Amino acid sequence: MNKNIKYSIALLLMVIIGFGIYHFAIKSKHHRGEHQQTKTYTCPMPQDSFFSDQPGTCPKCGMTLVEVDAHKYDESSKKMASYTCPMPEDSVFSDKPGICPKCGMTLIKTENLDPHTDDYNIEQLLKPTNQFVVGKYPVITAKDTAISGEINLPGVVAYDPDAAVNIAARISGRIEKMYVNYKFQTVRKGQKLFDVYSPELLTEQQNFIFLNSDDPENTSIIEASKQKLLLYGMTQSQISSMAKSKIANAQVTIFSPVEGIISGTESMSERSESGMTIKNNNTEALVVKEGNYIKKGEVVFKLLSTDRVWGIFNVMQGNSAFIMINQPVLITSEMNGMKPFSAKINYIETQFNPEDRSNSVRVYLNNKMLKLPIGLRLEGLVKISPVKGIWLDKKALVSTGTQKIIFTKKEGGFKAKAIKTGLEIGDFIQILSGISLKDELAQNAQYLMDSESFIKTK
Repeated sequence: MNKNIKYSIALLLMVIIGFGIYHFAIKSKHHRGEHQQTKTYTCPMPQDSFFSDQPGTCPKCGMTLVEVDAHKYDESSKKMASYTCPMPEDSVFSDKPGICPKCGMTLIKTENLDPHTDDYNIEQLLKPTNQFVVGKYPVITAKDTAISGEINLPGVVAYDPDAAVNIAARISGRIEKMYVNYKFQTVRKGQKLFDVYSPELLTEQQNFIFLNSDDPENTSIIEASKQKLLLYGMTQSQISSMAKSKIANAQVTIFSPVEGIISGTESMSERSESGMTIKNNNTEALVVKEGNYIKKGEVVFKLLSTDRVWGIFNVMQGNSAFIMINQPVLITSEMNGMKPFSAKINYIETQFNPEDRSNSVRVYLNNKMLKLPIGLRLEGLVKISPVKGIWLDKKALVSTGTQKIIFTKKEGGFKAKAIKTGLEIGDFIQILSGISLKDELAQNAQYLMDSESFIKTK
C-alpha cells in the first residue's frame, strides 16, 4: 500500500514538472515573437533602400542586413520632405537633393509619408508595371491651338540629266584615237574627243573634192556635198583645209560641241557590268576604247553640264503634307563662306523610298554663279503655315512602332492608353482621338515605360 502511494506521488510530481516546462516554453516563444515584430533589418548602404523583417543579406549589394528600431520614426518624420529618382524601378530615396547613384538622373522632390504605410490599395500595386504605373509625376494637358514651325530638309547637289548632251556617232566607223579616257573629265567646247576612220566619210570627202575640181560652177551640188560633210561631223575649218589641199583625210577628228563633264551611257554601263565592276570615282576608265567599232546613231558618251544642276532634298513621310510645288525654301551648304540663298520647290517625286520612309523633291539651280560642286551636301529650310488642332508635347508620348502610347492620370497612378496622332511640327504632335483637353497626362512618358516588355493598354 505504501509502495503504491509513493508511485502515485512521483507520477504527480512528473506531471506538474512537465506542465511547468511546457508553459514556460510557450510563453518564451510568444515573447520572442513579439520581440521579433518590433525589429526591422535594412541594408547599410542607404541608396539601396532595402528593408526586411528577417536578418539576411541585401539582394542589391550583397551586404549583411543590420537591425534598426522599427518605432524610431516619430510623427514629425511622416511628412518629412524627401527626394527620389524619377525612374520608379530604381527605388532610391534621400532627404537631400543630389544625383541618383543608379541611373545618374537628378533626384526630384516629393512628399515622403510614413515609409511603412502607403495610400495605394493592393489592387493598384498588383497591376502590371507596363499597364499601370504607381507614382506621382508631373502632368500636362493637350492644347487646342494653332502651331507653326519649320522643316529641315537634307539634300545634295546632283547633275541635271535634262542638261546633258549626247556625243553620238554620225557615221559608222572605227575609233583610231581617244583624247578623253576617263569619266568625269572636264571637256571644253571645241576640244578634241576622238579620231574616227569611216569609209563612208572618206567617200563623201572624195566626192566633194571631185566636184570642186571638175565642176566648180555647179555650186548647188557642191554646197549640198559640203552640208553632208558638216552633218557627218566635220567642221568648217576641216572642210576648207581639205578643199585647198584636195586631199581626203582617212581619219577625221571629232570635236566637242559644248562644255561639260564626260559620263558613260546606259548602253555602255550595261556592257561593262558583265566584264567589270562599276566604281564611282573620277579615275574610272570609259568603256569605249581605241579600236572599237561604232555604229551610226550610237551614243559614245554623254557630256554633263554643271551650269544647271538639281538640289535633291529628302522629305520624311510625316512632313509630306506640308510640301507644295513653288514653295519657298532657304538653302544653306557646308561650303565655307557661302551665304544662304533662296529658291523654290520645282518638282515633287511620287516614288516613295521604303528604306528611310521618305520621298524626294527637286529644286532647279542656276549654277553659273553659285558654282556648287556635284555631291555637295545642302540643307533646306521650309516654313510651315499655322495648323489648327489639338497638340501635345512629344515627350508625353511613346511610340511602340505600331501604336502611340500616353499615360493618363488615374487614382493612385497612371494608366497606359493608345491614341491616334496626325501631323508632327517641331516638338509637338497632333492628336486626332484618344484623349480630351481635360485629361491629365504624364509629362514624360519615357519615365513610366517598362523597357523590358511591351506596353499593355487593355
